[in-house]
Amino acid sequence: MDSARSLDYYTIEDIYALPDGQRAELIDGELYMMATPSMKHQRIVMELSFRIREYIGNNNGGCEVFPAPFAVFLNADEETYVEPDISVICDKDKLTDKGCNGAPDWVIEIVSPGSKYMDYSRKLLKYNAAGVREYWIVDYEKNRVMVYNFEHDTVGDYTFLDKVKAGIYEDFEIGFSGINIG
Repeated sequence: MDSARSLDYYTIEDIYALPDGQRAELIDGELYMMATPSMKHQRIVMELSFRIREYIGNNNGGCEVFPAPFAVFLNADEETYVEPDISVICDKDKLTDKGCNGAPDWVIEIVSPGSKYMDYSRKLLKYNAAGVREYWIVDYEKNRVMVYNFEHDTVGDYTFLDKVKAGIYEDFEIGFSGINIG
């Protein structure tokens, strides 16, 4: 390890060394442990993943959707490893057996009580800098969906009563009012 780096600097090898079942993310050499998601969180992940996959399949699309846990080596380096709740990848050259090397086209994070700072701040900046085209933050406690379209430098703020248009597709939108989160 470089002597200029702190003792708390981690790499992808530290992620691989975690005990079975323990999940963490690595951002710029900092390790962030992940809690087990709630049932509401998982219902939203499953429903959104299904709707996106169904749209892609019905339109002969070339993108693939991957729900967490799915490894994203965001900068294709040893210092940043994330597991977005949903990743949509259109460039098949980024996909390997280990996950995605580089930025997905579309990332969706479902906010959990312990992930607010990461989702609204740290990951927002990292996803933008890495080249993610579109980033959604779904916050079921606030009944809110924030849509960051980095390609067009726009931000949309929606409620679960709205239909939210996916920016990476011409004619795809998701109505959140039909999602049963219990």
